[in-house]
Amino acid sequence: MRIFSAAHRNRSRAGAKRWPDQPPTPPWRRRPAVVGPAMPRPSTDAKAKDERDAHASAAAGRRRHDPRSVAPIDYPLLAAVSLLLGAGLLMVASASMPIAARTYGDPFFFLLRHGFALVLALGGGLFCFAIPPRVWERTGPWLFLLGIGFLILVLLPGVGRTVNGATRWIPLGVLNLQPSELMKLFAVIYIAGYLVRRHQEVTGSLFGFLRPMVLIGAAGALIMAEPDFGTTAVLLATVMGLLFLGGVNMWTFAALFALVSAGLGLLIWIEPYRWDRIISFLDPFADPFNSGYQLSQALIAFGRGEWLGVGFGNGIQKQFFLPEAHTDFLLAVVGEELGLVGVLAFVALFGFVVWRIFAIGGHAWRRNDPFGAYVAHGIGLLLGLQAFINAGVNTGLLPTKGLTLPFVSYGSNAIIVSVMAIGLLLRIDYELRRRPADELPQGGLRWVHA
Repeated sequence: MRIFSAAHRNRSRAGAKRWPDQPPTPPWRRRPAVVGPAMPRPSTDAKAKDERDAHASAAAGRRRHDPRSVAPIDYPLLAAVSLLLGAGLLMVASASMPIAARTYGDPFFFLLRHGFALVLALGGGLFCFAIPPRVWERTGPWLFLLGIGFLILVLLPGVGRTVNGATRWIPLGVLNLQPSELMKLFAVIYIAGYLVRRHQEVTGSLFGFLRPMVLIGAAGALIMAEPDFGTTAVLLATVMGLLFLGGVNMWTFAALFALVSAGLGLLIWIEPYRWDRIISFLDPFADPFNSGYQLSQALIAFGRGEWLGVGFGNGIQKQFFLPEAHTDFLLAVVGEELGLVGVLAFVALFGFVVWRIFAIGGHAWRRNDPFGAYVAHGIGLLLGLQAFINAGVNTGLLPTKGLTLPFVSYGSNAIIVSVMAIGLLLRIDYELRRRPADELPQGGLRWVHA
């Protein structure tokens, strides 16, 4: 009775309900009291199974993101860029030998200079890879001011070098420095750091959004004074794309986009040669020996190549007809000698490179590295836009504009800056892969209202 009374009082205090005729639980069937930490009981219900699966997947994720179990850098991106550089060297050799032999008496003139630019580019890429991203973030404003200084310097009488009516280069002996190419990379680094430092101002006020655009507008005005309309358009488009990704107000962005588009349209309309390019783009064969000459010859090259091309080195357009065959219209030479298959292979490589760059940006977002994410997205926009515009110009989808094909076309400054950008990206990816697994937040990306 004493045992029954104690058990009855305990159940009453716990709020347990009993029927009057329910017999008490015998002492030998009661569960012993737990002393110390309770041990989990095995369970076969769905909730416990989900918990076990979640723990197992988390452990697998920690092993997958362990710095000791992953590659130190993004080898697929490095391999794709290396393929583009190697293929570009071969195509520059094929496209430039006829004009080099005719102009300079040395068929290897452009090839040797292109090879020297590749050596400088690899050195610049290693230099950028050796610098931690936090150093780039701190020095972003100073790099942008350095780029502005170079743009002013190239316009000073007696300093800049003028070719075909454009003053874009500063002679440095073995190399002609083109400040506008450096400015594109410096602008991406500066805007990425600005979005990190002033994110609340950019997303919450008009002044925070317009302040960097004033500086970018000044850089664009200096580039237009050279003049270089294509680089200005790519620079503005890249910066506006970064600001859009940074969460700027949609109405403010739309208003500025309309204003910039109107300004670029006005610049096209007031210059007769730019307007002629627009007209000839619509029908290049209406004036095939004047305003439509470049595009018509490029289309003839694509037509001769058909599916598989006429063979490497056997192109005719590069010898006597197609101007700037080794620079702006190198893709047309690819179309003639390697055919549609070769062109699609180049397009696929560029698509893969841009995809890997944006994948690094997405990885940086998940690892709470906004500066690395903005830099990756900015470089992806920069290289992707330039490759898209060059391909569109060569195939007649866009008006003729002097922009080289990244990693491929002849042009030392463009190659050096592009490889430097890849070196910076690989360093960002290297830093992310070295972080401990416990820094990886749970879940993925989520949309936020800007």
